Amino acid sequence: ILERNENYHLGPVGLEKIHMNLAGGSSMAMYENDEIDITGVSLFDLERIRDPTDSLHDDLIVANPSYSISYIGFNVKEPPFDDLKFRQALNHAVDKELIAKEVMADLVVPAYGILPPGFPGFRGVEGLKYDPVLAKKLLSESKYADPAMRPRIVVTIPGSGGTPNLDLEVIINMWYENLGVEVEIQQVEWATYLQDLDRQRFQAFGGLGWEADYPDPQDFLDILFHSDSDNNHGAYSNSQVDGILESARVETDQTDRFELYNKVENLIVEDAPWLPLWFAGERHILLKSYVKGYE
Repeated sequence: ILERNENYHLGPVGLEKIHMNLAGGSSMAMYENDEIDITGVSLFDLERIRDPTDSLHDDLIVANPSYSISYIGFNVKEPPFDDLKFRQALNHAVDKELIAKEVMADLVVPAYGILPPGFPGFRGVEGLKYDPVLAKKLLSESKYADPAMRPRIVVTIPGSGGTPNLDLEVIINMWYENLGVEVEIQQVEWATYLQDLDRQRFQAFGGLGWEADYPDPQDFLDILFHSDSDNNHGAYSNSQVDGILESARVETDQTDRFELYNKVENLIVEDAPWLPLWFAGERHILLKSYVKGYE
């Protein structure tokens, strides 16, 4: 419960309090039962709510994209992800354009770099595009080309027995169809997931995203990929990347800083410690008509 501060320097705000429901259950059902005043709209509900004849259509609001990215992370110290060409092969084997269109209803933007479009310092990174022929070649050149020499591969996601995101299932199917690489999905309860993530215990991990805290490339590239960062969950380490990131921290010329970040983003993407997935597209929410002034 958030209660208003009567001593706020611009005067009391218009609401006495806000109740935030942190319990489980379907937020959409709670919204339809008038138990809550605002909810996000899932991909599965969006099509029906876009229909002008639907009872919830008039409550639908489209918000601007957030500066965020979702991804699958690889632990570069854990076989088979300790092999650069194996990680690159997995990247080249995924047709993100197809998934975005056919699975995600064009509500997301395929990600090939780290910095979201429109973000300060964004230059657009070519990235590791879909190329199944190149993917097969890279796999054949990796030390895990022989399936018999390849360890069991598990992608761990947060959850407790629910259905994994459909895009993850499609990605795993593409890895199998294009490379013959078999991958299992393991679900772990949230608290345990976060604890083990911080301890770099996972071989590969999904169900994650990162959203900007402040408008600077450091908030993505340094925080997520410097060797000493607590948020570097895949144990990624590149001394050249670290050196450029440390130089960018103290560079006072903004143009030169952005040049450094562009260089380091390309190096990181080429090293493939992630399979970048999606930048957020437009966001859809439902808001009760009696709620005024919400932005």
